Amino acid sequence: MEVVTIYEHRPATTTPAHPAELPSGPIGRLRAAFRHAMPALAAWTTVRLVGLLTVWLWARNTGRSPVRELTDSDGVLYLGIARNGYDAVEKLQNSNMAFFPLYPGLTAALGRITPLDLRHAALLVAWAGGFAAAWGLFAVGAHLYNRRVGVFLAVLWGVLPHSVVQVMSYSEGLFTALAAWSLYAVLRHHWLTAGALCLAAGLTRPTGSSLIGVVGLAALIAVVRRQDGWRPWAAMLLAPAGWVGYLAWVGWRTGSPNGWFRIQGEGWGSSFDFGVNTVQRAQWVLSRPAELEFYMVTLVVLLALMLFVLSMLNRQPWQLLLYSGLLLVTTLGAAGFYHSKARFLLPAFPLLLPAAVALAQTSRARAVTVLTTLTVISAYFGGYLLLIWRFSP
Repeated sequence: MEVVTIYEHRPATTTPAHPAELPSGPIGRLRAAFRHAMPALAAWTTVRLVGLLTVWLWARNTGRSPVRELTDSDGVLYLGIARNGYDAVEKLQNSNMAFFPLYPGLTAALGRITPLDLRHAALLVAWAGGFAAAWGLFAVGAHLYNRRVGVFLAVLWGVLPHSVVQVMSYSEGLFTALAAWSLYAVLRHHWLTAGALCLAAGLTRPTGSSLIGVVGLAALIAVVRRQDGWRPWAAMLLAPAGWVGYLAWVGWRTGSPNGWFRIQGEGWGSSFDFGVNTVQRAQWVLSRPAELEFYMVTLVVLLALMLFVLSMLNRQPWQLLLYSGLLLVTTLGAAGFYHSKARFLLPAFPLLLPAAVALAQTSRARAVTVLTTLTVISAYFGGYLLLIWRFSP
């Protein structure tokens, strides 16, 4: 008789190593952590290489440049910022000031210190960000449950329908890395690390506001409980500094305190309507023939909502629930760019924990079957997004 287990979050238990076996120094600890995460990193790299090779061969067979396709759409705007900086103040229509500065800044810096051109530099930064994100997801999953769950969490993130973005010149991979490691630091009460990484995440994407709420509230609770001395205070100051600082800079440049929001609304047609537009677009997709991307986005949105409920039922730590919930609110509550909402949800990795736990409990053969199928779907859909779909992913 097969025994079915309902799996809730329980802190991982580990047996302390013998003192002589403990790694000494930061380099030793980093090596040990890397070895511990190696299965997850190897698995994520494998599934992303399958997707990348699919795009590469597909593009070549249709007479297109794979590098150009991987750096197209929003990637062109990031490259423009890296090359020429931000637009003039007078420009609101499609102003690149809507895009946060860390990713293009890292691209520009890498282009200056290496022989790489900006396109290849942008891809290298994105790939490094995706790799760091997979490592961070593994760390969170292994900390909350066990090593096996951590591996499946990283791999599932790598086979999502829109995972091709993780190897494009987009900022989702970098942001996910910063968010994952910041949340990991919060869970371990490493307040300075959590605050600094949250600051960097706030300079990467506007959804950094979701992470700020989590780090800020967790630090506030520690302050109220008089835990960890001055460090939670520092985390509360650091966490919003990047996000608020960039919005303040845009406001200063445009001469309007809400300058960034004006650019989003007047220039890009994006506003916040508490999800009215999202519901209307989903109804439109489900009531008439539509393109594959719209069906996939609608499916991803519905699955995300289901997984959030499952996360609550599994008693996921409140820090992860709050982060996922705020990301869902900011993504689904915004009007416009319905076709990109699945991509915007890529950083909501805690939503994948129920699926990762389920895979960790099943047999190796079943898990491999599921992940192989998802890898094939993800690889095809990545090629579809870049080479057939006519808008940004």
